[in-house]
Amino acid sequence: MKQGSVREIVNHLLTDPELSPNISHYQKIPGKSATYAPFPSSLHPSIVKALKEKGIEKLYSHQRVAFDLADSGNSITAVTPTASGKSLCYHLPVLQSILEDDSSRALYLFPTKALAQDQLADLHGLIEASGETILSYTYDGDTAPGLRTKVRKSGHIVLTNPDMLHSGILPHHTKWVSLFENLKYIIIDELHTYKGVFGSHVAHVLRRLKRICNYYGCNPTFICTSATIANPKELAESLTGTEMELISNNGAPAGVKHFVFYNPPVVHKTFGIRRSAILEVRDIASFLYREGIQTIIFAKSRVRVEMLVTYMKELTKKKLFDETIMGYRGGYLPSERRKIEKRLREGEIRTVVSTNALELGIDIGQLQACIMTGYPGNIASAFQQAGRAGRRQDDALIIYVAQSMALDQYIIQHPDYLLGQTPEEARIHPDNMLILMDHLKCASFELPFTLTETYGEFEVQELLAFLESEGVLVRTSDKWHWMTDRFPASEISLRSASQENVVIIDRTIPKGTVVIGEMDRYSAMTLLHEEAIYIHQGKQYQVEMLDWEEKKAYVTEVDVDYYTDANLAVELKVISEDEREQLGEATTAFGDIAVLAIPTIFKKIRFDTHDNIGSGPITLPAEELHTSSTWYTFDTPEGWKESDLTDALTGAAYAIQSFIPLFVRCDRTDIHVVPQVKAIHTGKPTIFIYDSYPGGIGLSEKLYGRWRELIGRTAKHVAGCVCENGCPVCIGAQEEGVKTAKRQVSALLHKLVQ
Repeated sequence: MKQGSVREIVNHLLTDPELSPNISHYQKIPGKSATYAPFPSSLHPSIVKALKEKGIEKLYSHQRVAFDLADSGNSITAVTPTASGKSLCYHLPVLQSILEDDSSRALYLFPTKALAQDQLADLHGLIEASGETILSYTYDGDTAPGLRTKVRKSGHIVLTNPDMLHSGILPHHTKWVSLFENLKYIIIDELHTYKGVFGSHVAHVLRRLKRICNYYGCNPTFICTSATIANPKELAESLTGTEMELISNNGAPAGVKHFVFYNPPVVHKTFGIRRSAILEVRDIASFLYREGIQTIIFAKSRVRVEMLVTYMKELTKKKLFDETIMGYRGGYLPSERRKIEKRLREGEIRTVVSTNALELGIDIGQLQACIMTGYPGNIASAFQQAGRAGRRQDDALIIYVAQSMALDQYIIQHPDYLLGQTPEEARIHPDNMLILMDHLKCASFELPFTLTETYGEFEVQELLAFLESEGVLVRTSDKWHWMTDRFPASEISLRSASQENVVIIDRTIPKGTVVIGEMDRYSAMTLLHEEAIYIHQGKQYQVEMLDWEEKKAYVTEVDVDYYTDANLAVELKVISEDEREQLGEATTAFGDIAVLAIPTIFKKIRFDTHDNIGSGPITLPAEELHTSSTWYTFDTPEGWKESDLTDALTGAAYAIQSFIPLFVRCDRTDIHVVPQVKAIHTGKPTIFIYDSYPGGIGLSEKLYGRWRELIGRTAKHVAGCVCENGCPVCIGAQEEGVKTAKRQVSALLHKLVQ
């Protein structure tokens, strides 16, 4: 197979008569050379030997700064791009402390089991090269029972995930005395993944961890590492409750990056539908494959990964046992994933198609090109995916192929949004009362509270008294004690804010039932109703039965070319208005609301074309949700009929919801937008934005001060959309024959920002 150069490929793309008309933007980002620092004089000779064996003669500047700060007892957050050697920022101080004192211990936290396994292999390689005996183990659900005692008693370094720490380590801390009495370092890798509900839960798991460390008389140093986000120091301090030193000057080298923004051609002008992004990616990736360019393709679901792999394998179908094109996603066996990672590193696989499973820092070596099938959802993820190409100092090609969706089309028209600003903030909300109370129960189970004790930054004596009234605590002369036989950690999922979760059970295999996930009841109404298509780790399942009383959804794996979208009839009632601001003739406010939601019907919508191919009723009882919300109230525009205003508000709400992820780092489903022509609270047209989670997680609060900016950007996008009468790219798919919808929505949005 011939080997092409990235620069030749870029020149071809920019001049090819078929491809170049679809390239809306090209940008070359220059590389940078490395900034080095010598090994610290105090660095143990065995570590120096190990580094030199791996070809490392000196450190990058950020690695040296991290070692010096951590070695002197400072908690740090290191923020540098993919492939910049972040792992040495924590391996070096940890190994140094163990070689200086054999009783020293470290706890490594990774968001996934796969990442922990990958880092264990990296760590073992370093330890082996040092010639020293340092015991490091992963501790998760896959750890053999016979090995668990050894890990607890003699593991110098324990690698785990937050879920296992929450339910498998902290509640059993008396079995981990040698770890907690000697814990010198706590490592939190991939810090940027701890956001929203998950991050809020993990913040409490870490407060419980610190409380137990304090009980055993140790005060560990935190080392956090992260991909680029806007607020790394703030996030690390909120997550750990510990003051941090920020390291953001990256000393690692970087090659030239060639960014190509590619917009598939319009195939249906009236409805603004473009050619399938999947087919365009197939064509571009096939060209790169034939040119010998090693490529990673990111797709958003298991179905899309498998579709692309099937298309691509047409290139090799005449070759026996050819495995130069492979897929990679959740659902593959760990041994299969390890094999693919190894063959990628060794260059045997020429094209890999992956979900975001390869977005995190698993080592897959050097790739030359990255193709993103649609916008990953936030800038940080886009940077992570782009960072998979051109690792080390070679040129890299990144091609962003847009889909027929609002956010994708906005970014293709405004490439500076992706390339010209820092990634989003990652926010957590540990003071969410439901989450706080859950972890207060766990903390009470682990250790009694004294009558004057605080929990992290929270004053909790009144809350402990409430738990006593609930019958789970009892107060003695000096302490609050756990008094039931319940095990609170087993009832609490770190992935949800609600205790009342629906368990999702896979019945694909005859006579087999496997729990594959859970979901809060409010979300379950629209995502787990009967006949819904539920997507889990890239796999599609159809909900065969939803037992609402028992909180169980039974699903079967399917492979279909559509997804489902449910309609909710929503009644909103404002409970309290905490803040209010006048914006010209409009008013914005923030406060608490009660949402009464009744699911009505669901639609089957075909992937890519967004055609409605069927619908059906949903029969479930109403569900009440108490959460936080911001709302925007305005006077009815002069001369508008109520029916016109209703339609325009519906289209405007669709467009606004599409753009919220540009303003707060969240998924589109984390937040809801509900328009009301005559709201009960205001008596006027009002647009409500509320958090999808009980108690709220701070998303709508963040949007409260940004209404003008949000509506302004939405208005510009709708007006600039190439469709004639409205489409999924701007205000949602419109019925055939509706000619005025887009014009009305555009007029309304412009009135709101005047």
